[in-house]
Order: sequence, then structure tokens, then C-alpha cells
Amino acid sequence: MLVLTRKLNQAIMIGDDIRIVVVGVDRDTVKIGIDAPRSLAVHRSEVYDEIRRVNEAAVLETPSVVAAAVAPARPIRLKSRRQPPK
Repeated sequence: MLVLTRKLNQAIMIGDDIRIVVVGVDRDTVKIGIDAPRSLAVHRSEVYDEIRRVNEAAVLETPSVVAAAVAPARPIRLKSRRQPPK
């Protein structure tokens, strides 16, 4: 684990597009801001662990339940909103 010391408003760069900034310090709490591309998921570790647990549980479900959940529905035909030429 890399351990760095930063002061208020100082940043850490991860690669070219992830920036972590110390935005507040209060007793034993540090607030950080994270600038990252929207395509990259950023979660607190406890949230990430819960997402993994739920995903793993879904994989372990019986195949028929999973197949029914992901089975394609009947196609829906949408009416065109285009106006006929005048």
C-alpha cells in the first residue's frame, strides 16, 4: 500500500484522469473529493463489498430462475412519431 501525506486542498493523481483532493479535515475525519470519468465506478468499500455480494448471490441462483429473469420479453412495436411530408 502506498501511503502519502497531503494537506488541505492538495491532490493525488492516479493515471491521467483520476484526481483525489483533500477537501476537509475535522478531528479524525478526512473528506476527499474524487474527479474521475463517469465510465469508472467509484464506491465506498462497504458499498462495493455489498454490490459484489449481491452479484455473487445472483450467479449462484438456480439456472431456471436466472434464465427466467433474463429471458427476452416479447418485442414491442413502437409507433413512428415522424410526420408525413407535406
